[in-house]
Amino acid sequence: MEEKRFTDKVVLVTGTTSGIGRTTAAAFAREGARVVTAARREKLGESLVEEITEAGGDACFIKTDIRNPDDVDSLFNQIFERYDRLDIAFNNGGVSHPHIPTVAKTTVEEWDEVIETNARGTWLCMKHEINRMLKQGGGIIVNTSSILGFTADYGLSHYCASKHAILALTRTAALEYAPKNIRINAVCPGPIQTEILERAAKYIPNMYDMVIANTAMKRIGDTDEISGIVLWLCSDEASYMIGKEISVDGGQSI
Repeated sequence: MEEKRFTDKVVLVTGTTSGIGRTTAAAFAREGARVVTAARREKLGESLVEEITEAGGDACFIKTDIRNPDDVDSLFNQIFERYDRLDIAFNNGGVSHPHIPTVAKTTVEEWDEVIETNARGTWLCMKHEINRMLKQGGGIIVNTSSILGFTADYGLSHYCASKHAILALTRTAALEYAPKNIRINAVCPGPIQTEILERAAKYIPNMYDMVIANTAMKRIGDTDEISGIVLWLCSDEASYMIGKEISVDGGQSI
C-alpha cells in the first residue's frame, strides 16, 4: 500500500466551504491527515465533513468567523482540546467584493470587511498557530495570498492591499520563526474557478474572456492546481523553503 504523506498529521484549513479551501481540505484527508475545517457557513462546512468521512477520511468542522477574535480563540481551544497539537495550518479564509470601486469610491465598510477578513484574520490565526507550534517543537504554515499580492488591478485596492499584507506577514513571520523549526510560505493563485470569480463575472461584462486573453495558458485554473502546490509546500519535499510565495496563475503575472 502506498504511504500517505500526512498520515495522522493534524491539519487546519480555513475558508473550507467552497473553492480552494474545500478542495485542499479534501486533498489533505486523502493523504491521511486529520483535518479541521473552519468557515462561516455551517451547512456547507458540515457537507464537506460528510464527503470526507464517507470517503474514509478524518475531518471535523468548527464554525468560525476569522474576523472575530473570540471565534478564533474558540477554534483553537477546540483544536487543542481534541488533538493537543497542530502540525499544519493552511490559512485560506478570505473575501472579495463582486463590484470594483476605485480607491475614492470604496466605502469604509467595504475596506474593513476585506482587510479584516483577509489580513487581520490571517494574522489572528497565525498567532495561535505559531504559539502552539513553538510549544510542540515546530510546524508548517501556508497562507493564501494572490498574484494581486505583488501586482495591482483596477477597482481592487482593498483586496490588493490585503493580499500584499499577507505576503509581508508571511515573510516576516518566516524570518522570525525559522530558527524554531516553523516553516511559513504562501501560495499566490491567479484566475481560478471559484465562487469569488463566479460572483465577479456577474458584474463585469466579458470578464472570463478578458482574463483568459491575459493568461499565457489561455484558460482559467482549477482548484486542484492550487491544492497540489499547498500539499507540496507542507511536505518534506519543501523542507528548505521558507518565506516565499509560489504563483500559480497560468502565466498571467508574466
